[in-house]
Amino acid sequence: MEIHIENVGEYLKNSGIKPSYQRIRIFQYLVENRNHPTVDMIYKALCAEIPTLSKTTVYNTLNLFIEKKIVNVIVIEENETRYDSVMDVHGHFKCEKCGKIFDIDIDNEHLKDNRLKEFEIKEQHYYFKGICKDCANK
Repeated sequence: MEIHIENVGEYLKNSGIKPSYQRIRIFQYLVENRNHPTVDMIYKALCAEIPTLSKTTVYNTLNLFIEKKIVNVIVIEENETRYDSVMDVHGHFKCEKCGKIFDIDIDNEHLKDNRLKEFEIKEQHYYFKGICKDCANK
């Protein structure tokens, strides 16, 4: 589940987004780090490089990315919103000890249900919680 983008500015432009420096760096952060970050995590990672960056700018930029369908929202815990640049259908596993979120491949063919044929599905979410292998081995 990797995303490869040669030119982030062009990618944003093709998605209907004006590619400002802040928008480019926020999207690059999502693609390069794959850590399913919160607004705070993105802000802390980029504020030294971009002194004019605010949490409001990060939040508004992420909402624009969601609106343009280039970023997904992940809400596993009610009080924690995270963001993901992988748009393919996949699941997430959150470790209860270290808090990391891992991507999980999901086989859509096994999830088809005849009872859903008459419904228009707009979102799919698959979440698992437990202890990751690194924490289990400690």
